[in-house]
This record gives sequence, C-alpha cells and structure tokens, in this order.
Amino acid sequence: MSRKYKVLFLCRDNSIRSIIAEALLHELAGHRFDAFSAGPEPAARVHPLAVAQLRPGISGRAALSPKSWLEFTGEWAPRMDIVIALDEFVGGLHAPVFPGAPAFVYWTIADPLASGHGSGDEHARLFDKTFWQIVRQVSALIELPQYAQSASNHANHANIADAANAINTGNSVNAANAASGGAKPVRGTAVHFETAAIASAPSSAAACT
Repeated sequence: MSRKYKVLFLCRDNSIRSIIAEALLHELAGHRFDAFSAGPEPAARVHPLAVAQLRPGISGRAALSPKSWLEFTGEWAPRMDIVIALDEFVGGLHAPVFPGAPAFVYWTIADPLASGHGSGDEHARLFDKTFWQIVRQVSALIELPQYAQSASNHANHANIADAANAINTGNSVNAANAASGGAKPVRGTAVHFETAAIASAPSSAAACT
C-alpha cells in the first residue's frame, strides 16, 4: 500500500486555524494525507466557534484536541513530509526541529480573535472568513500535481515547499493553477462546511483570494 503524505499544521495555541486545517485535510483527502496539528502554547480545548464551523460535515471531531508541537519532535514521533505554519509566531526560527527534515511552508491566515473585541456576530463572521480561507488553501494543496503520486515517490522537499508556499492568501497566488494550466476557485457560500458542497465543486478548484 502506498505511503500517505504526513502534514503538520502549526499555529500558536492550536485551537482554531491549525485544528480546522487538520480536520479539513483529513476529511477531504484522508486517503492520501495523514493530517496533524500542534502549537507552542496549546489551549485547553478547541475553540467553540471552530467546533461550530466543523460540526455539519466533519467526522471524528471528538478526536481533535490542542497539542504541543514538542509531541512531534521526539524519536518516535511521526516523520512529517510538510510542516505548514499558519501564523508568524510559529514560523521558521521559532519552530523546533522536526525529525525527517520536512518541507517548511508558510500560509497567511488571519487569527479571527486578533482584534480582541467585537460582538458575537462579528466573531462568527470572522471565524467564517477564516474557515473558507483554509478551505481554499487546503483544496489547493490537495490539487498540486506532485501529490497525485505516492509519498514514497514524491518530489524533493524544496520543490514541495516552493509550490505549497505559493498557496498563500497574502499574495493571492494560485499554485495549482500555475502547475496545471487552469483552475477555478473553491468558493464558500454556506455558513458552515458541508462535505458534499466541497465535493461538488470543480475538481481543479484551487484559488486563494
């Protein structure tokens, strides 16, 4: 059986962005990827508004929990192929050394709680915006041509990092479009994630705006 790609998503407290990314990658492409998430200052629980975004379509939500990134640095930790930082705090110089020299990738995903204030409706709107940014970027990652083959035959880490780094809301680069010559974006219209809604989107969906 072909080995699956192992992807670790990082954000500071591993309670919102990285948890959502882990859940989405597992749900949308669990047959090709093993998804994990962690952070340097793990929260006591997953944020309730993150759970609310995932509730309608995600299986295995009970298994999602904030974890320390140190769990992935030991001798017996799973060897990652890609580590994706979702905020500047956990990028590059701040991150520990992960076994196996995985590709290190940066995605720009705003923290929905960064402002520290706002009404309940405003927080819900920001969580919804963050959720659909992650949907688009995870969808783009899945569609990259190099992940069509098994992990045992994958391209070198430098090439993987270059392509995955291009999937970035901050610079609006459509990495899968550049690689495949054409793609249409996944665009969320529902308030919550629905697996069927994503599955019914064009198979080449990949843009991040």
